[in-house]
Amino acid sequence: MLVLDFGGQYSQLIARRVREARVYSELVSHRASAEEIRRRNPAALILSGGPASVYSDGAPTCDPGIFELGVPTLGICYGMQLMARELGGRVDRTGAAEFGKAVLRAERGALFDDLPSEQTVWMSHRDSVIAPPSGATVVARSGSTPIAAFEDARRGLYGIQFHCEVVHTPHGQEVLKNFLYGIADADPAWTPAAVIEEQVERIRARVGRERVLCGLSGGVDSAVAALLVHKAVGDQLTCVFVDHGLLRKDEAAQVVETFGGHFHVPLVHVEAQDRFLAKLAGVTDPEEKRKKIGEEFIRVFEDEARRLSHQVGGDVQWLVQGTLYSDVIESGGDAGVAESIKSHHNVGGLPADMKMKLVEPLRLLFKDEVRRVGEELGMPERMVWRQPFPGPGLAIRIIGEVTHERLETLREADAILQEEVRRAGLYRELWQSFAVLPTVRSVGVQGDSRTYGYPIVIRAVTSDDAMTADWARLPYDLVELVSSRIVNEIPAVNRVVLDVTSKPPATIEWE
Repeated sequence: MLVLDFGGQYSQLIARRVREARVYSELVSHRASAEEIRRRNPAALILSGGPASVYSDGAPTCDPGIFELGVPTLGICYGMQLMARELGGRVDRTGAAEFGKAVLRAERGALFDDLPSEQTVWMSHRDSVIAPPSGATVVARSGSTPIAAFEDARRGLYGIQFHCEVVHTPHGQEVLKNFLYGIADADPAWTPAAVIEEQVERIRARVGRERVLCGLSGGVDSAVAALLVHKAVGDQLTCVFVDHGLLRKDEAAQVVETFGGHFHVPLVHVEAQDRFLAKLAGVTDPEEKRKKIGEEFIRVFEDEARRLSHQVGGDVQWLVQGTLYSDVIESGGDAGVAESIKSHHNVGGLPADMKMKLVEPLRLLFKDEVRRVGEELGMPERMVWRQPFPGPGLAIRIIGEVTHERLETLREADAILQEEVRRAGLYRELWQSFAVLPTVRSVGVQGDSRTYGYPIVIRAVTSDDAMTADWARLPYDLVELVSSRIVNEIPAVNRVVLDVTSKPPATIEWE
């Protein structure tokens, strides 16, 4: 299944919903030609929503030839309007904009098979289809939209004005499944076991008998990537854990102990704290931090590859990374029209002269999918459900220059927060919870004396995939306890604040 991205805020969510129906999907650019799509032989196509008007100058369009491929195609919102316009229908701004919940009245049609004739849907549009394409039948309406869905079963073309992919459309997933199963005859066979089988075959075919290094952080992404590669190539793999000095309290020791005791994979522990701190000296720009950390990771791996090459008598050609689909998208990745949000150290931060070739078995998976694969591989629960931790570590949670003193201050504050969140039984409910250290100071009073200390920001969010997130409504007594402990136990801190911003408009991390 291919999702053509027209810049809609829900484009990635469409791909996720298709995967949740156990049909593999990928996000591709709306610029893909009909011939490119034909060569990929998709079971079906979905045209995403988008912020533009189809009749505006410079509005994204698509190769009209895709409608002649004979592939079942579903247009959602902008995708429906574009389909209508390209096939001879009419789209206009009627003055009856719809934003938010609306009541849909489905009259007939394959998309609404076995669904209530009246249902709530989520609308977000100013333009509307005012005349369907020739041969298409109107199958649903709303109070403000006379053509809320149309179907041309003969040509396999379907359009819906509402967003079936969002949770605010309660029957949206059933509509999508009707398209996938009933119309496109897609096979719901994409499971964690199928992912493992496919990736193992791909890794073997690509790597052959060459040696492989895996950059292991201790997080679920790199751990699952390591297990997949080890399953594929066995003792050709050596894992390298780089302690860059930017980890949380006691984390390095826990990683070495866990992987040494649970996984029978050779592990090299590289202590490189001084090396990374030297690279970050004087650096305050967040993009520069990420790029310097990403480059230094590669340099460390190249050094270890050379050492290993001398030991085994041959070059180590391959480097494994736990890159995720969300990393690729946010780094201005290789699909759709996504703008670069930030360079992930393992995507936009890689040096141009890197000599090793990459193996990224998770590159097309979202975080929740990675966790399901990890469970299928038999990873312990405490590792599978570990909260995400960025590759650049605490460096991007210190807003300003990274120093040893600031790292220790942030490490202690974060340890207090993690301890109390776990004690409150909220760890699994939160996508992430962590402390941030802005390198500004404020006046306080402690013990009848004036202080001039750092603030600590508490950041806690809920999410399914990190593409969007909502700030977590932590209990006030928990926030009070964490705040009290931090200012009493860490002399450099005299103020604690709570971040109550969702993503968007903010990102989860501060840098």
